[in-house]
Amino acid sequence: METSKREPLLRELKNYLIHLKDQGYTEIPCEADWFANVQQGTAPQELHSSLSPNEMVSKNNKSLTAVQTELGDCTRCKLSEGRKNIVFGSGNPNADLVFVGEGPGADEDEQGFPFVGRAGKKLTEIIEKGMSLNREKDTYICNIVKCRPPGNRDPEADEISACKPFLIQQLKAIKPKVIVALGKPAASTLLGRNVPITKERGTWHEYEGIKLMLTYHPAYLIRFPTLENRKAVHEDIKKVLKELKK
Repeated sequence: METSKREPLLRELKNYLIHLKDQGYTEIPCEADWFANVQQGTAPQELHSSLSPNEMVSKNNKSLTAVQTELGDCTRCKLSEGRKNIVFGSGNPNADLVFVGEGPGADEDEQGFPFVGRAGKKLTEIIEKGMSLNREKDTYICNIVKCRPPGNRDPEADEISACKPFLIQQLKAIKPKVIVALGKPAASTLLGRNVPITKERGTWHEYEGIKLMLTYHPAYLIRFPTLENRKAVHEDIKKVLKELKK
């Protein structure tokens, strides 16, 4: 192919691959006839149209190990500059219940595991005392961003955008019955809108066909340990337990 024809095609292909990445895709099938089509000047959009939606989804689903491998030693956003460890997630990869938090704190950054500090102890208490479940055997826990935001601030939009494809892949790999969003950032990320958590906690929603419960972050209960807040979370987890038993 002449250089003058090849360069626009490669540029278009690059832009299309960037578009796929933004949509959460981390790989595409590679077949010999694709290359034949490219040599004949077929546009990337035409190549994409040859794939059925089911084929694209099946190629996009991965195991948690594969997702973590894809994440690698991530430098996709500025949070990587100050972290000690990537905090991918922990628990049972086949759990029916997934908790999604905001981001790692100092203890999590140090140890490389989610919810191991004060908020983590509170979450463990909720799971094991409040729900009579085993944290490691019955749940999986992760965050919307995998690196600690400076000073434990809320993750920023570009940081969430860089990490969200991996959160999506984690949830696809686990296929839980119920997701619990812990706090406003997690709820807003999963629902794709600004969520007033004090108004919407305790309500059921759906994420990709999975039941989604919104509740307070354990850190909120530590900061504001009122009887009203503790009762609210207790009512929320009772709803989750009822759904898990169906």
